[in-house]
Amino acid sequence: MIKYPNLKKVNKEKQQIKSYTSNLGMTLEADLDSTNEYYLLNNIAVIHKKPTPVQIVDVSYPSRNKAKIVEAYYKTPSTTDYNGIYQGRYIDFDAKETKSKTSLPLSNIHPHQVEHLRQVKEHGGISFLIVHWKHYNEYYYLPCEVLLEYWNNKEKGRKSIPYETFKERAHLIKFKYNPRIDYLEIIRLYYL
Repeated sequence: MIKYPNLKKVNKEKQQIKSYTSNLGMTLEADLDSTNEYYLLNNIAVIHKKPTPVQIVDVSYPSRNKAKIVEAYYKTPSTTDYNGIYQGRYIDFDAKETKSKTSLPLSNIHPHQVEHLRQVKEHGGISFLIVHWKHYNEYYYLPCEVLLEYWNNKEKGRKSIPYETFKERAHLIKFKYNPRIDYLEIIRLYYL
C-alpha cells in the first residue's frame, strides 16, 4: 500500500493493472510514441516525433500561472511526423488513420509530405507510411514506392489507395503490448 498526502490508501497492484488497461485505447500517435520510447530505452533505434514549428502570436495571462495561447500559426508546412536512425539507416515516416472500410483517401496525405518521403527514398533512406485502419483495427506499413505509384497516377482518376492494396502490397504490423506497433520488425525483414 502507498499512502498519499491526502491520506488515501492505494493498492499498488491495482494501480498497475488500471494503468495498463487505461492505455489500451491510445491513439495511433501515442502508440507510436510508446513504441519509439521502447526502441530508445532498449537501445534498438533512435526515432523521435518531429515538433511542428509554431509561431505564437497572442498569449492570455488570466493569472500568473495560467498562461494560455490564444492565437498561433504554423510557421512552415511540416514534412512528416517521425524520423531517426536504425542500424545505420535513416528512417522517415508519417502516421495516418482512416475510418473508411474500402480505401485510404490520397487527400489525407499532403503533397509536401509525399515529396519529402520521395526525396528520402531517393537519397537511400527508408520512407513509408504507417496506416491505421480503424474499422478493422489493423496497422499497415505502406512502402513509399506503393504510395508514389498511387500518388503519381491520381490524375488518371484514382483518388485513394484501396484496402485490397494494403492487404496485397503493404505489411501488416501486429499490435502488441511492447513495443505496441513494431514497425522495425518489417524493416528488419524486408529492407535491411
